[in-house]
This record gives sequence, C-alpha cells and structure tokens, in this order.
Amino acid sequence: MRTRLILFGILVAIVSMISVHGQTPVSKKKILIAYFSHSGNTRVVAQQIQKATGADIFEIKPVKDYPTDYRTVVDQAKKEIKAGYRPPLKNKVANISNYDIILIGSPNWWSTIAPPVATFLSSYNFDGKTIVPFITHGGSELGRATDDIKKLCPKSTHLEGLAIWGRSVNSDNAKVLIWLRKMKFIN
Repeated sequence: MRTRLILFGILVAIVSMISVHGQTPVSKKKILIAYFSHSGNTRVVAQQIQKATGADIFEIKPVKDYPTDYRTVVDQAKKEIKAGYRPPLKNKVANISNYDIILIGSPNWWSTIAPPVATFLSSYNFDGKTIVPFITHGGSELGRATDDIKKLCPKSTHLEGLAIWGRSVNSDNAKVLIWLRKMKFIN
C-alpha cells in the first residue's frame, strides 16, 4: 500500500511539472514564431505554440495600425490584398538567419494571409528554411494562404498548416498541441 502511495505521489509530481512547464520540444532546430494579430486571436495561438515549444516569438506590427471597426478593416484589407499592397512594418527580426523553422501566424483575410504577413515574408530571404503557417479564421480555414505563402517563399520547405476558428482559440489549445505533436515540434 505504501509503495502505491509513493508511486502515485511521483506520478502527480510529474504530471504537475508537465502542466506547469509545458511540453518538451522535439526539434533541435531553431524555431521562430512570427505572427500578426488584429483582434488578438492569432496572438493567443502564437502564445500557445510558444508555451508548448519554448520557441522565440515575434509580433509583426505594421507602421500604421489597422482600424478597430470590423467593417472598416474588412474593406481596407480587401483593397490592400486586391492591390498587392505591402504595408511597411515598424519592427524587424535582427537575426532571421539564426532560425531554421518559421511558424508564421496570420488571420485569414479574404482567404489569404494579412498584408503585414505578406510584407514580412517578402522582407527576408527564407531560402532553405521551413515555413509552417497557422491561421485563425471565421469559417474559411486556410483558404489559399498556404499557396500564397509558397509563392512568396518558393525556395523554402512548406509543412502542413494549422487552421483555428477565431472564436475558439481559447478553448482549442488541445488542437494546437495535437498539431505540434503531429509536426514533431513537441513530444
């Protein structure tokens, strides 16, 4: 009986350590999580990924913030995407060459990545790097985001992306962890 109690105590301690410290990263490659978030949904997913992997995280920020009014930002995004506009960014990754894998996060705007993400992907040389998208959406999942990322980074390796319904980002952490395990970013 005493042995069972000791074993149970050890099991509880291990489970507690895992839940407090996150998952164990599997990849020995250097990972960067780069994301743009307008409403905060993509930020939540990026932070979930960061907590699980321990990877570096970088928020892509346009020089000029997008409007907060939904209809206004939808109209602006539509015009920018149609025109191929790349908004200037206010920040840069100083050492992009140090990273092997780029997890790129974006809301799905008009079935593709947000213009600031397109600017980010156009601003660096990703040749030979692995690009993995994670997209928050309101119903159109990845849309053509994966194809558009491949066009911007044709000499990169592209892995299966993750699509998360925007309204469920706070309750879909299990989906994020399952995807990270499937991609072999964590155990």
